Amino acid sequence: MKDLRVLFMGTPDFAVEGLAKILEAGYNVVGVVTAPDRPAGRGRKLNQSAVKKFALTKSLPVLQPTNLKSEEFENQLKELNPNLQVVVAFRMLPEKVWKFPEYGTFNLHASLLPEYRGAAPINWAVINGEKTTGATTFFIDEKIDTGAIIKSKEIDIQATENVGAVHDRLMNMGAELIVDTLKLIENGEVKTILQNKEVELKPAPKLTRENTKIDWTKNTTTIYNLIRGLNPYPAAWCFFQNGDKMNVKIFDCEMILKEHKESIGKVSVENHQIKIAASDGFILVNEMQLPGKRKMRVKDLLNGLTLEEEAYML
Repeated sequence: MKDLRVLFMGTPDFAVEGLAKILEAGYNVVGVVTAPDRPAGRGRKLNQSAVKKFALTKSLPVLQPTNLKSEEFENQLKELNPNLQVVVAFRMLPEKVWKFPEYGTFNLHASLLPEYRGAAPINWAVINGEKTTGATTFFIDEKIDTGAIIKSKEIDIQATENVGAVHDRLMNMGAELIVDTLKLIENGEVKTILQNKEVELKPAPKLTRENTKIDWTKNTTTIYNLIRGLNPYPAAWCFFQNGDKMNVKIFDCEMILKEHKESIGKVSVENHQIKIAASDGFILVNEMQLPGKRKMRVKDLLNGLTLEEEAYML
């Protein structure tokens, strides 16, 4: 049995659960690497990453290198002397870093690799209407999310589930998968599977203003999946023509598949919901955000909103 000295690398909330489970399982975490503190909010106060905040409560050494290739960081690695590195939602590592530990560096990725390599795998699985997704641990190599697979687990995606709910379930399941992977490495029982790097796969690119905009000419199911695949973050958006043209974000919604003669994007109100016409049905909006306002339930928003006769989502 190997005596593991684990260095954990991660930044957001998604990574915290993995670190917590590693500690709960009794593994020796020699340190944590996370993003530098960044100014945030109106006061521009320095904000610590979720992983740093948690690590400090456990009295773990925290490293926040701005340059992963620097001699300073290399010396810090040598001082901590990990023999295994675990990476969850962190930036790309230079070769000399991921090759540093004796037992390698493995990453938890929130998809069933090789599908959905990239920055936003959970969002794109929901946006594309997948029925299942999962998480995978793999040894890091020189490319992004292409290394040899150690272990994976699958979960179902419910047809009405938003990405926030899928994220939370994957976060918990992924943390357990990390511990399972540590046990395999500790016991010398790892049998990896090489990924096929040549086949065409579904990508998971970074979310941008362009790929999060709702196209109301698409079919109702496609629009519905985009909205739930971006709810609660970063949120699908479009233009709302209601006298003035404004930028709005749409969160919780429902869909109805139904033939109709309404113009695409036509907005009406029905049962305290905003109803928007798509090509083969309607999107019923329960939660929306107007510019400069907080996110609101539509039934409350309608108390202060006058809907024009020719109101459209564009």
